Amino acid sequence: MSDQSPKKEFLFSKRNYRFLLLSLAVIAVGFIIMAGGGSEDPNVFNPEIFNFHRIRLAPTIVLMGFGLAIYAILMPPKKHK
Repeated sequence: MSDQSPKKEFLFSKRNYRFLLLSLAVIAVGFIIMAGGGSEDPNVFNPEIFNFHRIRLAPTIVLMGFGLAIYAILMPPKKHK
């Protein structure tokens, strides 16, 4: 038997994993921005729930994070010279 075992390789490159971690961070930031705005008393209406940050900005950031994750998965590996 030979001592040469097959070299183990990851499915993605280091760059792909970095983009995946970045996309998870962007998605988490979007959900953090989206959180809150409720009222302590259920009988009192708080109009802060319809804030621009929760209705427009946070979902856009979350979708950008998902787009970045898709890009990270489909990104071709770097060519070695």
